[in-house]
Amino acid sequence: MNNSDTHMIYVLLDGVGDLPHPDLDGKTPLQAANTPILDKIASNGAIGEVISVGKGIAPESDIAVFNMLGYKFNHADYAGRGVIEAIGIGLDFKDGDLALRGNFSTLDDQGAIIDRRAGRHIEKEDATGVAKEIEEKIKFSNPDTEVAVAPTIGHRVTVRIRNNSQKLSSKITNTDPAYSNIGGMGVAKAVGDFLKIEKCLPLEEVENSKFTADLVNEFSDQSVKILKESGINQKRAEQNKKHLSCILLRDAGNKYPDVIPINEKYSMNFSCIVDMPVELGISEVLKMKAFEAGGLTDYEEKARVAAKAMETQNAIYVHLKGPDEFGHDGDAIGKMKNIEEIDQRFFKTLVENIDSSKVAIIISADHATPCINKGHSDDPVPVLVSGDFIKKDGTTRMTEEQAKKGSIGLLEGAQVVEKSLELIKSQTE
Repeated sequence: MNNSDTHMIYVLLDGVGDLPHPDLDGKTPLQAANTPILDKIASNGAIGEVISVGKGIAPESDIAVFNMLGYKFNHADYAGRGVIEAIGIGLDFKDGDLALRGNFSTLDDQGAIIDRRAGRHIEKEDATGVAKEIEEKIKFSNPDTEVAVAPTIGHRVTVRIRNNSQKLSSKITNTDPAYSNIGGMGVAKAVGDFLKIEKCLPLEEVENSKFTADLVNEFSDQSVKILKESGINQKRAEQNKKHLSCILLRDAGNKYPDVIPINEKYSMNFSCIVDMPVELGISEVLKMKAFEAGGLTDYEEKARVAAKAMETQNAIYVHLKGPDEFGHDGDAIGKMKNIEEIDQRFFKTLVENIDSSKVAIIISADHATPCINKGHSDDPVPVLVSGDFIKKDGTTRMTEEQAKKGSIGLLEGAQVVEKSLELIKSQTE
């Protein structure tokens, strides 16, 4: 398969898929949004639906993105998001270490979780300050154990536990009550209003898993005490900011992933524009060149860099984070407005800078984040393949409703890139 003459820009709008919402008169944010540029792109192509990981699986972004790039992991052979994030931020990680992703969270006086994200926007100096306190003050019962606590963006943090005398196990449960660990994949759970830090349990009745679970529980228990006494939290209380009371842990992994590099897989120069540690980790694992293109919402810059990349690359994957956060916050109107902003700032700039007779645009999402759920779901998301050379199917808008009727049909996430290449090549050959 030689794809060296194909050019495509592959945009994943994080969590853009949704369900009808009362605040939008029973429409989804994609349906309610005024998106003239997206509509124009849609009219020049074909549409379908994607279930990124599998029916019944409300996936986290890591496994969803791997699938949307063509890497269909089975539960047993997935490295775990903790590992991907550790790699993405350049944390020293080797096989046998335990990597977990975490959230700084806020507890009340009874130990109930009152905010899983501690206000979401946390000053970097506060996050790094408390992380350093935990690293310095924690005392594991096994003296060969050490921990690295690395805050990333906002409330997010990556934790690596290393034991210098034995390898640690990834077969443990999460302490984050909102997510299950199913074979290394994080899957969102339906949860009530009253949540507490969960005890980490071994998933296998073997000594190694029990030992690892004990270390994680020691980390959780001691870090709650350390954070309670932290001067940084006392200062945050005075400033009326939420306490960084604990770190909720999930997505354990203990090995570096073994995958075929993406350029080898598709016989292309496949690159990316990504911001978050997890996506940077994916690009590192897949040996995918990452272009610098400003911050999270520098949409015009991302569009210009993507268009320019077509001079040296065959394909570029662009991940835009915006819609997902509004989904998690249950803000349907905010999500709609964010889609409109992406339409005007990213897609308008993109179409002004590419030749649609030579470059295809593929647009989809890694998963749905319905505002009524405030979390990820397994609902299908639209996928759009557009270009002057794509056979049109009468699509006029990229919405969940039109996606059900499109000529592409229903795909698995791992089929999207191959199917897009097939549609491009069938018309251009």
